[in-house]
Amino acid sequence: MTTRLTIRRPDDWHLHLRDGAMLQAVLPESARHFARAIIMPNLVPPVVTSGDAAAYRDRILAARPDGADFTPLMTLYLTEETDPEDVAAAHASGLISAVKLYPAGATTNSASGVRDFDRVRPVLERMAEIGLPLCVHGEVTDPEIDIFDREAVFIDRVLDPIRRATPGLRVVMEHLTTSDGVDYVREGGADIAATITTHHLVINRNHLLVGGIRPHYYCLPVAKRESHRQALRAAAMAGPGRFFLGTDSAPHPDTAKETACGCAGCFTATNTLSILAEVFEQNGALNRLEAFTSLNGPDFYRLPRNEETVTLEKAAPVDYPAKIDAGGETVTVFDPGMPLHWRVAQ
Repeated sequence: MTTRLTIRRPDDWHLHLRDGAMLQAVLPESARHFARAIIMPNLVPPVVTSGDAAAYRDRILAARPDGADFTPLMTLYLTEETDPEDVAAAHASGLISAVKLYPAGATTNSASGVRDFDRVRPVLERMAEIGLPLCVHGEVTDPEIDIFDREAVFIDRVLDPIRRATPGLRVVMEHLTTSDGVDYVREGGADIAATITTHHLVINRNHLLVGGIRPHYYCLPVAKRESHRQALRAAAMAGPGRFFLGTDSAPHPDTAKETACGCAGCFTATNTLSILAEVFEQNGALNRLEAFTSLNGPDFYRLPRNEETVTLEKAAPVDYPAKIDAGGETVTVFDPGMPLHWRVAQ
């Protein structure tokens, strides 16, 4: 029985750090174990220009704990007014690693997102020329589309037409939740990849709804049927390829989650590696954990793999805090509903 596993230090290819007091509270939870992270730009106001990205990067670096070795990989929020040359210059300087597409109204702080995709075509064409990835929140927002079908409809109505119209555009489908998405990425060729979250490997829609509504399992895209969860596990555990970890760890104050209209997001930064080791072990795939957390992501983003390593040890269950403090508020840490025997060795 394996009780010790050493892997290259992982990266998080989809992370929300927020700003201000929340940034100060949650950044140490990611910096503890992760070397790099793709930082989401959906602040209020959003990070839409290179100047915005530089200022936000500076705030993140200033908030790093002493001695932390953590690099924020910045993104720009795509709007219908985004300047293609500002994007290209930000990429050439090394400031940004991707551009993020939010369909307007799809998730938290997405009101500034895209409504008319023809208006962003010049940006997408410029990105294809320079090899800059487009990270997509893959859901349509049409009110007549069932919320459980929005990812599959997005592929047909939005993503596939964009990719056909923009050859060479490199795309990351973020936080996959369906077998439809898994199949599309598998069949889509070298220019498309996908992130999978920790929580979508653990929960299905029953966890959210059966026995009462559990607000700390509510996220967007919402968890789907068990068959979709199993498809996500198979993709995550396939080994080398184009599926990799993006936690989508999304902190919200409990006062905003535990209310009549609660915010979407699961905060998983604190215990993600323990959860993943447990899940991969359940499926007999511990030997493939490193590819998912540490190899596939940098390979797709054309960045070097981390040289540092982390070691996971299996012992008595880990006692993680239920909540963390954040500027006078509390944020609930995701509860996987099972004992976690794996921990990062100190």
